[in-house]
Amino acid sequence: MALLSKRDTAQVMEKLESRYPDAKCALNFSNPFELLIATMLSAQCTDVRVNMVTERLFQKYRGPADFAAATPEQVQEDIREVGLFRSKAQNIVATCRLLLERYDGEVPADREKLVELPGVGRKTANVVLSNAFGIPALAVDTHVLRVSNRIGLANSDSPDETERQICRRVPKSQWSQAHHWLIHHGRQICSARKPKCEACPIQEHCRYFHKTFAKSMKTKESTGG
Repeated sequence: MALLSKRDTAQVMEKLESRYPDAKCALNFSNPFELLIATMLSAQCTDVRVNMVTERLFQKYRGPADFAAATPEQVQEDIREVGLFRSKAQNIVATCRLLLERYDGEVPADREKLVELPGVGRKTANVVLSNAFGIPALAVDTHVLRVSNRIGLANSDSPDETERQICRRVPKSQWSQAHHWLIHHGRQICSARKPKCEACPIQEHCRYFHKTFAKSMKTKESTGG
């Protein structure tokens, strides 16, 4: 599939920005550490549920030292509402102990250091860098992966390769916001099962729309509809 030209990409970004001017991180946090933990909890869980859990969690565990002093079993009981709570509890405790051991309890503003922490992959690292530190980064979650590949911003099943392809087409100054625009578009318009193509503000640029529309027209012509 041919990818969008840089001109079309710029128009897509402009229209998404116009449609979602207030798009921002949906996870509640007050510092880089809270965002790190919230993002770790968000895998296979809605942001709404994560926010419900962290509202209580961060009152009990004020920082890395509190988590590090707990056992994974203790943390499990406080995050049972999220998916994969057992493995997440183990990773959170291990990560907090490493933060204390290596970085005096501070979250490093460095991707390579972040991904060395248990349970922290490139997506989580990019979320933290972008939203907590203001460092340009584009995190690819399921929404960004789906929407960008449908539109024609990327052509890959790999989140890492999708990130690279998007970043080659979108200016660095827009990486962080592009992440939020694509997520909002995926949630509101470009859903996984039944995308609302007729209401899409970027349909004229979208490879998926043109492919689906062309197929629909051919079907109507063949049936005399």
